[in-house]
Amino acid sequence: MKKCELLDGCLFFRDKMPTDQGLGALYKKKYCLDDNSKCARYMVAKVLGREKVPTDLYPNMSDSAQEMIEKG
Repeated sequence: MKKCELLDGCLFFRDKMPTDQGLGALYKKKYCLDDNSKCARYMVAKVLGREKVPTDLYPNMSDSAQEMIEKG
């Protein structure tokens, strides 16, 4: 597994959800430590820039991320 290079500065985990247990731990394992290409936040950050990632975008919201990317 490769750790996502954006994890350390990810506002979602720093401000919204703790990663030591529960849903936060599951999200971190699946999207940050396994396959970050499926993370909605990562998708938006890579295409539009980190500053364009909404604070309320959860890692599992890839459909919303795709819409944002298509709109530019």
